Amino acid sequence: MKWTQVSEQIWRGKGWLIFPFIPVHVWLVRDEAEGGWTLVDAGMKNMAQGVLAHVKQLNKGPIRTIVLTHGHIDHVGVIDAIVEETGAKVFAYAEEIPYMEGERMYPRRKKMEFNVKRGLAQPLPVNEQGELLPVGGLTPYFAPGHSPGHVVFYHEGDEILLAGDLFTSNRSGSKLKRPMPMFTADMDQAMKSARIVEKLKPRQLEVCHGSAVLNPVSQLQAYLNV
Repeated sequence: MKWTQVSEQIWRGKGWLIFPFIPVHVWLVRDEAEGGWTLVDAGMKNMAQGVLAHVKQLNKGPIRTIVLTHGHIDHVGVIDAIVEETGAKVFAYAEEIPYMEGERMYPRRKKMEFNVKRGLAQPLPVNEQGELLPVGGLTPYFAPGHSPGHVVFYHEGDEILLAGDLFTSNRSGSKLKRPMPMFTADMDQAMKSARIVEKLKPRQLEVCHGSAVLNPVSQLQAYLNV
């Protein structure tokens, strides 16, 4: 794996999906309140040792929390290895959990996916009004469309939005692109969810498949008009 420091508190890890041959990113976020790290998305199984080795090299505590933007197979691969090694807690949006555990079929798929062991992931915490609460140094926002329970995570201090598969980008990272259509449950809904960029106005947007995009709000209207 290749690791790049994105901001003061965030590192990006890069692996590869063989088919189609595209990058797969995960992120390590420093949890200043609890100490240690939050892993955002969990990539492919072959990335486990690369994640653990980098955390050891950073020498600032273990992974305490794993948060998932969604439960597709290329976002959950290192969960078992990390949990076994560290005892980290795993969180996903409540509506996403039945899909990734194989109780419900993802929209537009032909079979159930048993991507995460039943009972391993906990619902992201909410307040009495049902609003998502911060976890692991990040604030989650519900952003469905790519999957029914897709969320994004915002690091307010560093102004970085970890957007999972809500978007992709071109190779240079200069242009926002739609999520991959063949794997997206509801593209119209995903496009509506894209407006989270307008609300948060991050200085940088990170995607699982593609390169970082600077000042993404400047591209949002053009993106929505495509």
